[in-house]
Amino acid sequence: MAGAHRAGSGGPSGPSRTEGDDGERPEPSGAGAKPRSFWKELPLLVGIALVLALLIKTFLVQAFSIPSDSMQNTLQRGDRVLVDKLTPWFGSSPSRGEVVVFHDPGGWLPENPPASNNPVVRGLQKGLSFIGLMPSADEKDLIKRVIGVGGDTVQCKGDGPVLVNGKPLNEPYVFPGNTACTSSLPFKVTVPKGHIWVMGDHRQDSLDSRYHMNQPGNGFVPNSDVVGRAIVIAWPINRWDWLSIPSTFSQPGINAANTGVPAAIGLAGAAPLVLVRRRRLLRGNSPVKAPAKG
Repeated sequence: MAGAHRAGSGGPSGPSRTEGDDGERPEPSGAGAKPRSFWKELPLLVGIALVLALLIKTFLVQAFSIPSDSMQNTLQRGDRVLVDKLTPWFGSSPSRGEVVVFHDPGGWLPENPPASNNPVVRGLQKGLSFIGLMPSADEKDLIKRVIGVGGDTVQCKGDGPVLVNGKPLNEPYVFPGNTACTSSLPFKVTVPKGHIWVMGDHRQDSLDSRYHMNQPGNGFVPNSDVVGRAIVIAWPINRWDWLSIPSTFSQPGINAANTGVPAAIGLAGAAPLVLVRRRRLLRGNSPVKAPAKG
C-alpha cells in the first residue's frame, strides 16, 4: 500500500533507512556525554551525608558514649547509646524510669580538660562534634535514671527502698551488692514543677541528685537541660538492648496527681452536706419578729 513507509535511497527493495542515516541507528540525545567521574561526585555525596548527619543529630537521634560506671549494670563504661531528641521538640517531658542524657545543671562535673594545642586536631574535633560523630570538648553531659518528676515526693532512709509518693520502688536494675538507698545520705524532697530527680543505677558509685542537694539547684535537673531519652544500647553489638521503663514506675497510686484524688472525691461528696447543715443553722439563728403591740 502506497504511503505505508518512506523508502530510503536504496530503492524499494533496499533496507529501510531513516532520513539523514548513514546506515546506523541514531543515538539518543545526550548519549554521547561521558558519565561524571566518581571522584567528581564524591564531594557532593560527602556533603549530602554530612548535612543528613547534622539534621539527624540535631532533630532525631544522637550517639553518646558512657564514660563512667555510675549506671552499671544497665550501662557499662564504653557503651554507645542512641538518644531520642525528637520527642522533646513536641513538648514531651521526661518520665519516671527513663534513662536520660542532660546537660550539667551547674557544678556536677569537673571542668573539661583544655582542648588540644594542635590546630588541626582541634579543628577536626570541632567539625566532627558539630555533626555528632564525636563528643564536643565544650559539652558537659551526664546520664542517669529519672526517679521523680515535678510534684513527686522522693524519699530515702536507711538502705531503702526508694519511696516515690509513698510507694516503694522495686529496682532490680540496681547494681548487685548495692542498696537502693545510702544509709549515710537520707533525704526527702519534693520535686519542683518542670524539674526531675535523677539517680544512677550504681547507687554507691553515682554522684547524682543526692550529692548536689546543697548546691543552688538543690539537686534538681530542669527539664530544659534534658537532651533526650536513651532508647537503645547500639554498641558493642553483643550488648544491643532496648532501654525500657521498668514496670515498678507504673504501679497504681504512684502518680502524685492521684494521691489527691481520694481526698478530692471525699471533699466533693461532703460539700453538699455541709451546705445543707449550714442553711439549717442559719435558719435556726434567724431573728424572730416581736409580736405587734395592740
